[in-house]
Amino acid sequence: MTRRLAIAIVSLSLLLLVLIRASTGAMANPFNDPRALGSWTAAFLTLCMLSFLYGDNPFFRFAEHVFVGVSAAYWMIMAFWRAIVPNLLGNLAPEIPAALFGMDLPLDVPLGRRLVYAVPLVLGLLLLARFLPRGRTLSTWALAFTVGTTAGLRLVSYLVSDFMAQISNSLQPLVVMRDGGFAAGPTISAVILTGGLICSLAYFYFSRERQGALGVASRIGIWVLMVTFGAGFGFTVMGRVALLVGRVEFLLRDWLGLI
Repeated sequence: MTRRLAIAIVSLSLLLLVLIRASTGAMANPFNDPRALGSWTAAFLTLCMLSFLYGDNPFFRFAEHVFVGVSAAYWMIMAFWRAIVPNLLGNLAPEIPAALFGMDLPLDVPLGRRLVYAVPLVLGLLLLARFLPRGRTLSTWALAFTVGTTAGLRLVSYLVSDFMAQISNSLQPLVVMRDGGFAAGPTISAVILTGGLICSLAYFYFSRERQGALGVASRIGIWVLMVTFGAGFGFTVMGRVALLVGRVEFLLRDWLGLI
């Protein structure tokens, strides 16, 4: 109850501040300036999202639905103009986008290439067959082909970019020499990195009882993992806090004009 009371007081104070500044002309009039209308709309949606701190309410649900709907429509339009029209229709039947949208596309597409691009068209139509009473099986085959192909392609790319890259970066000399001399800082970093890697791997070794050196290494590995997870979580929180600071700065500077 105390939290909700504090949020209600802050909301009423903000409303009073807006009314005072709007009545004195300190804020732009949204009915005369299109940019001011956009700022007022963005501020309203931001406050609607922040109203979830008070609890679930119609304003939050309205802003949530607007966000989801606008995002889905935006990405649908982007996919249509960046993927379907230039890639699919541009290779399957370039005469259609050239005649309908005036796009400058090469019309001399070989027949073999047209047949190849007919495959994704058929798969896309089969995915839409899910909306038919008896088309669920056909859409399942199309979905399985899409998921399997994507997983196979992503596996190779992730294997090279993540797994192999981490192994390559871990294989480095423990003693670093630079300019003909001993480099203390990089050497200490390399020793800590290698030791932390070995201890972290020792924590996941379950074929022997954790006693002696293995037990010590596994306990150090736990600390290394906790520090890594904590740093990752802290980085994520800092990113979210930066977004919050950006919205608060927008409200105070671009909307209210206080800073």
